[in-house]
Amino acid sequence: MLVHAIDPPWQILQDRVATLGGSGGDTAGSVGRTLAAEEAWDVTVLVAAASKYGATAEIAEAIGRALRENGVAADVRPVDEAGDLSGYMGVVLGSAVYVGRWLEAARRFAEERAEELAAKPTWLFSSGPVGDPPQPEADEAVQIEPLMVKSKAREHRLFAGKIDKSKLGFGERALLLALRVPEGDFREWAEIAAWAKTIAGAIGEEGSSDVR
Repeated sequence: MLVHAIDPPWQILQDRVATLGGSGGDTAGSVGRTLAAEEAWDVTVLVAAASKYGATAEIAEAIGRALRENGVAADVRPVDEAGDLSGYMGVVLGSAVYVGRWLEAARRFAEERAEELAAKPTWLFSSGPVGDPPQPEADEAVQIEPLMVKSKAREHRLFAGKIDKSKLGFGERALLLALRVPEGDFREWAEIAAWAKTIAGAIGEEGSSDVR
């Protein structure tokens, strides 16, 4: 079943919140607002995602914003632009889901960088189910267990996606029609922000333990 997320192209936030003595942009409804140096920890989390039509990219951006709002510097990138991981305190890796699987770029990243991911706090997320309630359900939506094992990720979170048929080709629209997949944006932004907040808390605890 087709369960990938769809929306406008990448508009990646690659700005960083400065960690000691600087500031960074925050687009969560208050462009230009900065985090004071004392509010930001000296850590950076990579938020990388593979997104076919952009909906999952926007989820990654939302996670990055929420991390910044909770004192953690975040570097948000398309997964195929993610480079050396050694400078990151943690990683949040995600993908749109297509026929129950992550996109190839995200699967390849998780598999090729598994050892690096396993060596630091890592979280995974997927975007895809649509409808009210979103379908398919979590246990049917994505085959994630092999990637969880390889990356030693702390958690995987499945988020609802978005369908915009105007972005699709004829074959994809025909498939959606045949499967009666509803059009619309089913992403829950409050749920996404709340999850990112728990990650910020975990990163804070990790950083505190490192200096003790």
